[in-house]
Amino acid sequence: MTTIALGALAVYLLLLGGLFGCQRQMMYMPIGNLPAPADVGLPRANLLTARTSDGLELISWHVPALDDERPTIVLFQGNAGNISHRAFIAKALAEAGYGVVLAGYRGYGGNPGSPGEPGLLADGRALLDVLAERGVSAESTALMGESLGSGVAVRLASERPVAAVILISPFTSAVDVAARHYPIFPVRLLMTDRFDNLGPIREIDAPLLVVHGDADTIVPTELGWRLFDAASDPKSLEIIPGAGHNDIYQYGALERVLAFLRRLQD
Repeated sequence: MTTIALGALAVYLLLLGGLFGCQRQMMYMPIGNLPAPADVGLPRANLLTARTSDGLELISWHVPALDDERPTIVLFQGNAGNISHRAFIAKALAEAGYGVVLAGYRGYGGNPGSPGEPGLLADGRALLDVLAERGVSAESTALMGESLGSGVAVRLASERPVAAVILISPFTSAVDVAARHYPIFPVRLLMTDRFDNLGPIREIDAPLLVVHGDADTIVPTELGWRLFDAASDPKSLEIIPGAGHNDIYQYGALERVLAFLRRLQD
């Protein structure tokens, strides 16, 4: 029995060490090979270069708004792929007249650097600064974060005034998500990138929309509910029946975003 127990403990510690050492590789899944915007249906998009506080030059895509009355939506993507995989979101928003920025992260889409929480926050700050220099003020900017990107959007919206915040499949914290998937490991003690949204969301006074699928098995709907409950008014919650994590746009998430934006304009 002692030998079996020691063997099980050794396996557990080995798995624990691997989980700790590979946590960022498991958390961030970037894809390079960024095409030209026109090749993915965004012929009006310009390349936007932002220089971060630690000296990286990152490429994002910017489709200008059709008029000064409409806000610019800055999308902070989830953990996988690159901004070209969100071109369909930008296309729908741009066709409705809104400005759109697909925020390029470090390590994604051919950008230099390696992703991590401090770096992604620095990337977002640099991008908003460049937009302000180009005449797109924070007050005319709405931040949209999907999944992991909710951690970037919430933090930035707590630091500066914005027109609105839109969160798709958000979480209370990345630690809470990991604890659901790895309950036998002490992930709350081990995680480096925590993206704690509960604290910062209480500091946001801009209109908020939270969209979540009730069949989400990656970020449980309960975490979206809890984040919404912690936020201040004005706020709206859309729970989409049957929608999971990766198919939420197929269930009408984008239509709900557009309806929210139209209400802001009324």
